[in-house]
Amino acid sequence: MTQTLLVGLKADQFRHPLDFQATQALKQFPGLDLMVRNLLGPLAEQFFYLNNIAASVLVGENQLPHLHNLLLDACKTLDLEPPQLYVQQHPVPNAYTFAMRGKQPFIVLHTALIDMLTPEEIQAVIAHELGHLKCEHGVYLTPLNIMILAASLLPTWGAVIAQSLQEQMLEWLRCAEFSCDRAALLATQNPRVVMSVLMKLAGGSPTLAPQLNLDAFIAQARAYDDISNSELGELLKSAQTAQLSHPVPVLRAREIDQWASSQAYQSLLQPTSIGYNEKVASKGGWRNW
Repeated sequence: MTQTLLVGLKADQFRHPLDFQATQALKQFPGLDLMVRNLLGPLAEQFFYLNNIAASVLVGENQLPHLHNLLLDACKTLDLEPPQLYVQQHPVPNAYTFAMRGKQPFIVLHTALIDMLTPEEIQAVIAHELGHLKCEHGVYLTPLNIMILAASLLPTWGAVIAQSLQEQMLEWLRCAEFSCDRAALLATQNPRVVMSVLMKLAGGSPTLAPQLNLDAFIAQARAYDDISNSELGELLKSAQTAQLSHPVPVLRAREIDQWASSQAYQSLLQPTSIGYNEKVASKGGWRNW
Protein backbone atom coordinates (compact mmCIF):
# COMPACT_ATOMS: atom_id res chain seq x y z
CA MET A 1 0.00 0.00 0.00
CA THR A 2 1.36 3.45 -0.93
CA GLN A 3 0.66 6.58 1.08
CA THR A 4 1.28 10.23 0.24
CA LEU A 5 3.02 12.66 2.60
CA LEU A 6 1.41 16.06 2.16
CA VAL A 7 4.53 18.19 2.51
CA GLY A 8 3.62 21.87 2.80
CA LEU A 9 -0.08 21.18 3.37
CA LYS A 10 -2.02 24.31 4.36
CA ALA A 11 -5.24 24.25 6.36
CA ASP A 12 -7.19 26.22 3.78
CA GLN A 13 -6.46 23.52 1.22
CA PHE A 14 -8.82 21.14 3.02
CA ARG A 15 -10.86 23.40 5.31
CA HIS A 16 -14.60 22.87 4.88
CA PRO A 17 -16.41 25.94 3.47
CA LEU A 18 -18.84 25.92 6.43
CA ASP A 19 -15.88 26.04 8.82
CA PHE A 20 -14.47 29.06 6.99
CA GLN A 21 -17.82 30.89 7.08
CA ALA A 22 -18.48 30.12 10.76
CA THR A 23 -14.96 31.16 11.75
CA GLN A 24 -15.37 34.48 9.98
CA ALA A 25 -18.62 35.03 11.88
CA LEU A 26 -16.94 34.33 15.24
CA LYS A 27 -14.17 36.81 14.44
CA GLN A 28 -16.80 39.52 14.55
CA PHE A 29 -16.95 39.13 18.35
CA PRO A 30 -14.46 41.80 19.54
CA GLY A 31 -11.92 40.72 22.13
CA LEU A 32 -12.73 36.99 22.05
CA ASP A 33 -9.19 36.01 21.05
CA LEU A 34 -7.72 38.35 23.69
CA MET A 35 -10.03 37.00 26.40
CA VAL A 36 -9.06 33.40 25.70
CA ARG A 37 -5.30 34.04 25.53
CA ASN A 38 -5.07 36.35 28.55
CA LEU A 39 -7.86 35.15 30.85
CA LEU A 40 -9.20 31.68 30.07
CA GLY A 41 -6.05 30.38 28.40
CA PRO A 42 -3.54 30.42 31.31
CA LEU A 43 -6.11 28.99 33.75
CA ALA A 44 -7.26 26.29 31.36
CA GLU A 45 -3.72 25.38 30.39
CA GLN A 46 -2.70 24.82 34.00
CA PHE A 47 -5.90 22.94 34.81
CA PHE A 48 -5.66 20.57 31.86
CA TYR A 49 -1.94 20.03 32.42
CA LEU A 50 -2.47 19.04 36.04
CA ASN A 51 -5.43 16.87 35.10
CA ASN A 52 -3.42 15.02 32.47
CA ILE A 53 -0.27 14.59 34.56
CA ALA A 54 -2.25 13.37 37.57
CA ALA A 55 -4.88 11.21 35.92
CA SER A 56 -3.64 10.23 32.45
CA VAL A 57 -0.75 8.40 30.79
CA LEU A 58 1.63 10.37 28.59
CA VAL A 59 2.32 8.40 25.42
CA GLY A 60 5.89 8.24 24.14
CA GLU A 61 8.62 6.00 22.80
CA ASN A 62 8.67 4.03 26.04
CA GLN A 63 4.98 4.29 26.90
CA LEU A 64 2.39 2.75 24.57
CA PRO A 65 4.82 3.10 21.63
CA HIS A 66 2.26 1.77 19.12
CA LEU A 67 0.08 4.83 19.82
CA HIS A 68 3.14 7.08 19.69
CA ASN A 69 3.99 5.73 16.25
CA LEU A 70 0.44 6.34 15.03
CA LEU A 71 0.76 9.96 16.17
CA LEU A 72 4.12 10.47 14.46
CA ASP A 73 2.84 8.80 11.33
CA ALA A 74 -0.19 11.11 11.08
CA CYS A 75 1.90 14.20 11.86
CA LYS A 76 4.34 13.40 9.06
CA THR A 77 1.52 12.94 6.58
CA LEU A 78 -0.20 16.20 7.59
CA ASP A 79 3.11 18.11 7.86
CA LEU A 80 2.61 19.03 11.52
CA GLU A 81 4.81 19.06 14.62
CA PRO A 82 3.72 16.30 17.04
CA PRO A 83 1.75 17.42 20.09
CA GLN A 84 1.70 15.50 23.37
CA LEU A 85 -0.65 12.53 23.44
CA TYR A 86 -2.35 11.30 26.62
CA VAL A 87 -4.52 8.25 27.31
CA GLN A 88 -7.12 8.66 30.03
CA GLN A 89 -9.25 5.99 31.69
CA HIS A 90 -12.83 6.98 30.92
CA PRO A 91 -16.04 5.00 30.19
CA VAL A 92 -17.25 7.44 27.52
CA PRO A 93 -15.65 7.08 24.07
CA ASN A 94 -14.15 10.47 23.31
CA ALA A 95 -11.06 12.42 22.30
CA TYR A 96 -10.24 16.09 22.58
CA THR A 97 -7.55 18.65 21.83
CA PHE A 98 -6.20 21.63 23.73
CA ALA A 99 -3.99 24.22 22.09
CA MET A 100 -2.99 27.76 22.89
CA ARG A 101 -0.84 29.82 20.55
CA GLY A 102 2.81 29.39 21.43
CA LYS A 103 2.07 26.68 24.02
CA GLN A 104 2.52 22.91 23.98
CA PRO A 105 -0.65 21.44 22.48
CA PHE A 106 -1.92 18.02 23.48
CA ILE A 107 -4.47 15.39 22.53
CA VAL A 108 -6.35 13.13 24.96
CA LEU A 109 -7.82 9.75 24.01
CA HIS A 110 -10.29 7.97 26.28
CA THR A 111 -9.71 4.28 26.87
CA ALA A 112 -13.32 3.47 25.95
CA LEU A 113 -12.67 4.84 22.46
CA ILE A 114 -9.41 2.93 22.02
CA ASP A 115 -11.06 -0.30 23.11
CA MET A 116 -13.48 -0.40 20.18
CA LEU A 117 -11.24 0.84 17.36
CA THR A 118 -8.65 -0.79 15.14
CA PRO A 119 -5.14 0.76 15.00
CA GLU A 120 -5.94 2.42 11.67
CA GLU A 121 -9.16 3.86 13.13
CA ILE A 122 -7.28 5.15 16.18
CA GLN A 123 -4.95 6.94 13.81
CA ALA A 124 -7.98 8.50 12.09
CA VAL A 125 -9.12 9.84 15.48
CA ILE A 126 -5.65 11.21 16.22
CA ALA A 127 -5.54 12.84 12.78
CA HIS A 128 -8.99 14.35 13.36
CA GLU A 129 -7.65 16.00 16.51
CA LEU A 130 -4.54 17.09 14.62
CA GLY A 131 -6.93 18.79 12.22
CA HIS A 132 -7.94 21.17 15.03
CA LEU A 133 -4.27 22.09 15.44
CA LYS A 134 -3.66 22.43 11.73
CA CYS A 135 -6.70 24.70 11.35
CA GLU A 136 -5.79 26.68 14.51
CA HIS A 137 -9.16 26.07 16.12
CA GLY A 138 -7.64 26.49 19.60
CA VAL A 139 -8.89 30.01 20.24
CA TYR A 140 -12.51 28.93 20.06
CA LEU A 141 -12.07 25.35 21.28
CA THR A 142 -10.69 26.59 24.60
CA PRO A 143 -13.86 28.17 26.03
CA LEU A 144 -15.98 25.32 24.67
CA ASN A 145 -13.74 22.63 26.17
CA ILE A 146 -13.75 24.43 29.51
CA MET A 147 -17.55 24.52 29.58
CA ILE A 148 -17.91 20.92 28.40
CA LEU A 149 -15.36 19.67 30.94
CA ALA A 150 -17.06 21.65 33.70
CA ALA A 151 -20.37 20.05 32.77
CA SER A 152 -18.83 16.57 33.05
CA LEU A 153 -17.19 17.33 36.40
CA LEU A 154 -20.24 19.07 37.85
CA PRO A 155 -23.25 17.10 36.61
CA THR A 156 -25.77 19.14 38.61
CA TRP A 157 -24.62 22.21 36.71
CA GLY A 158 -24.62 20.44 33.39
CA ALA A 159 -27.94 21.82 32.18
CA VAL A 160 -27.04 25.36 33.20
CA ILE A 161 -23.66 25.22 31.49
CA ALA A 162 -25.13 23.65 28.37
CA GLN A 163 -27.64 26.49 28.13
CA SER A 164 -24.82 29.02 28.44
CA LEU A 165 -23.05 27.72 25.33
CA GLN A 166 -23.69 30.24 22.66
CA GLU A 167 -25.51 28.86 19.66
CA GLN A 168 -23.10 30.52 17.28
CA MET A 169 -20.08 28.87 18.90
CA LEU A 170 -21.77 25.47 18.73
CA GLU A 171 -22.54 26.10 15.08
CA TRP A 172 -18.87 26.93 14.52
CA LEU A 173 -17.73 23.77 16.29
CA ARG A 174 -20.04 21.58 14.21
CA CYS A 175 -18.61 23.14 11.06
CA ALA A 176 -15.04 22.79 12.34
CA GLU A 177 -15.60 19.05 12.82
CA PHE A 178 -16.11 18.66 9.06
CA SER A 179 -12.63 20.09 8.44
CA CYS A 180 -11.10 17.73 11.00
CA ASP A 181 -12.80 14.71 9.45
CA ARG A 182 -11.11 15.75 6.21
CA ALA A 183 -7.76 15.81 8.05
CA ALA A 184 -8.49 12.26 9.22
CA LEU A 185 -9.10 11.23 5.62
CA LEU A 186 -5.91 12.90 4.42
CA ALA A 187 -3.90 11.04 7.07
CA THR A 188 -5.41 7.60 6.50
CA GLN A 189 -6.23 8.12 2.80
CA ASN A 190 -9.04 5.61 3.23
CA PRO A 191 -12.59 7.01 3.53
CA ARG A 192 -13.93 3.69 4.82
CA VAL A 193 -11.66 3.93 7.86
CA VAL A 194 -12.99 7.39 8.75
CA MET A 195 -16.60 6.35 8.17
CA SER A 196 -16.06 3.24 10.26
CA VAL A 197 -14.98 5.40 13.20
CA LEU A 198 -18.14 7.45 12.84
CA MET A 199 -20.26 4.30 12.68
CA LYS A 200 -18.71 2.96 15.89
CA LEU A 201 -19.23 6.30 17.63
CA ALA A 202 -22.89 6.10 16.66
CA GLY A 203 -23.56 2.56 17.82
CA GLY A 204 -20.43 0.68 18.70
CA SER A 205 -18.92 -1.06 21.70
CA PRO A 206 -15.99 -3.45 22.11
CA THR A 207 -18.34 -6.40 21.53
CA LEU A 208 -20.58 -4.87 18.85
CA ALA A 209 -17.92 -3.09 16.79
CA PRO A 210 -16.70 -6.17 14.86
CA GLN A 211 -20.30 -7.02 13.90
CA LEU A 212 -21.21 -3.62 12.42
CA ASN A 213 -21.78 -3.34 8.65
CA LEU A 214 -20.20 -0.24 7.14
CA ASP A 215 -22.06 -0.48 3.84
CA ALA A 216 -25.36 -0.54 5.71
CA PHE A 217 -24.27 2.52 7.69
CA ILE A 218 -23.39 4.40 4.49
CA ALA A 219 -26.85 3.54 3.14
CA GLN A 220 -28.28 4.88 6.39
CA ALA A 221 -26.41 8.16 5.82
CA ARG A 222 -27.98 8.50 2.41
CA ALA A 223 -31.43 7.85 3.90
CA TYR A 224 -30.76 10.68 6.37
CA ASP A 225 -30.15 12.94 3.37
CA ASP A 226 -33.55 12.03 1.94
CA ILE A 227 -35.28 13.58 4.97
CA SER A 228 -34.23 16.99 3.64
CA ASN A 229 -36.52 16.54 0.64
CA SER A 230 -39.35 18.06 2.66
CA GLU A 231 -39.49 21.40 4.48
CA LEU A 232 -40.64 19.68 7.68
CA GLY A 233 -37.78 17.19 7.50
CA GLU A 234 -35.20 19.94 7.13
CA LEU A 235 -36.74 21.84 10.06
CA LEU A 236 -36.61 18.76 12.28
CA LYS A 237 -32.98 18.10 11.35
CA SER A 238 -32.04 21.68 12.25
CA ALA A 239 -33.83 21.41 15.59
CA GLN A 240 -32.11 18.10 16.32
CA THR A 241 -28.59 19.50 15.86
CA ALA A 242 -29.04 23.03 17.25
CA GLN A 243 -27.59 22.20 20.70
CA LEU A 244 -25.07 19.56 19.60
CA SER A 245 -21.31 20.17 19.66
CA HIS A 246 -20.78 17.74 16.76
CA PRO A 247 -22.73 17.01 13.59
CA VAL A 248 -24.62 13.72 13.75
CA PRO A 249 -22.37 10.80 12.71
CA VAL A 250 -24.35 9.88 9.60
CA LEU A 251 -24.02 13.43 8.27
CA ARG A 252 -20.27 13.39 8.88
CA ALA A 253 -20.01 10.04 7.10
CA ARG A 254 -21.91 11.39 4.11
CA GLU A 255 -19.63 14.44 3.96
CA ILE A 256 -16.52 12.26 3.94
CA ASP A 257 -18.04 9.92 1.36
CA GLN A 258 -18.66 12.86 -0.95
CA TRP A 259 -15.34 14.64 -0.39
CA ALA A 260 -13.34 11.43 -0.93
CA SER A 261 -14.67 11.26 -4.48
CA SER A 262 -14.17 14.97 -5.19
CA GLN A 263 -11.51 16.46 -7.43
CA ALA A 264 -10.42 18.71 -4.56
CA TYR A 265 -9.42 15.70 -2.45
CA GLN A 266 -7.83 13.80 -5.30
CA SER A 267 -5.75 16.81 -6.32
CA LEU A 268 -4.21 17.05 -2.83
CA LEU A 269 -2.74 13.59 -3.31
CA GLN A 270 -1.03 14.51 -6.57
CA PRO A 271 2.75 15.13 -6.51
CA THR A 272 2.47 18.69 -7.84
CA SER A 273 -0.43 19.88 -5.66
CA ILE A 274 1.40 20.92 -2.46
CA GLY A 275 4.94 22.04 -3.17
CA TYR A 276 6.00 18.42 -3.52
CA ASN A 277 4.57 15.25 -2.07
CA GLU A 278 6.33 12.03 -1.18
CA LYS A 279 5.07 8.54 -1.90
CA VAL A 280 5.89 6.20 0.96
CA ALA A 281 5.48 2.44 0.65
CA SER A 282 4.37 0.67 3.79
CA LYS A 283 5.10 -2.81 5.05
CA GLY A 284 2.10 -4.81 6.17
CA GLY A 285 -0.07 -1.72 5.96
CA TRP A 286 2.09 0.44 8.26
CA ARG A 287 4.80 2.90 7.36
CA ASN A 288 8.24 2.68 8.93
CA TRP A 289 10.22 5.90 9.34
